[in-house]
Amino acid sequence: MASLTGAELDDLQSFLKDWLRHTGRTQADLRRALQAASIRMPVLLEVLQRTHNRDGLPGLAQQLCGVEELWQNEDGAGQSEGAGRLGLEASLGQLDLLLQEIRQDQQT
Repeated sequence: MASLTGAELDDLQSFLKDWLRHTGRTQADLRRALQAASIRMPVLLEVLQRTHNRDGLPGLAQQLCGVEELWQNEDGAGQSEGAGRLGLEASLGQLDLLLQEIRQDQQT
């Protein structure tokens, strides 16, 4: 698999920052979910780059969906059905749609 380009890494970084802000999470939360060595964005991107190199874009999207699901399960255990949970479900739905679109593109 080809490595992500500089522009793709910039896009991924922007996506991660927006995603974390939208879900109320921090880079520390992402570090724990990815089991990365540091909360620094370059280290987090390196972990995701390795996933992309190994599994391609579908693998990267699947990993991020897994992180979102992990967070949703964590929040669901400590929260009743409420606005926060609805926000997480919407976010997870967006990641699922992205994964589905990537898979469709690869089939064509």
